[in-house]
Amino acid sequence: MPDRPTESAASGKAPIDVESLHRLVLQSLDDDQAVEVVSIQLAGKSSIADHMVIASGRSTRQVASMATKLAERIKEQFGKTARIEGLPAADWVLIDADDVIVHLFRPEVRNFYNLERMWAFGDDADRSAAVRG
Repeated sequence: MPDRPTESAASGKAPIDVESLHRLVLQSLDDDQAVEVVSIQLAGKSSIADHMVIASGRSTRQVASMATKLAERIKEQFGKTARIEGLPAADWVLIDADDVIVHLFRPEVRNFYNLERMWAFGDDADRSAAVRG
């Protein structure tokens, strides 16, 4: 599967290291006390991203705070502006950093949509729990 062009490559800047971005996302969520963090490897299975990270916050306030801080950390470390959807309601916030997509939920909303099951491709071995909390 061919590599997808990134914003950095299109602008002439050095491409973002996907694994460093993934580690930053996981560390940021850990620092902000996200619960039930799951990382799903998408490389080779989907062209939308290399990693999908799903996590929960205990309240809309925590979900919004985690999303805002994560976007700021991505901008600070990589000079990349991540796209954010759903921030005003903060029941389900999507942070799109191109190669890493992050879904932050309140627990009830996460249970309803059950993205882990949808993206596991029928094989629990494809899903790796980054943090269980």
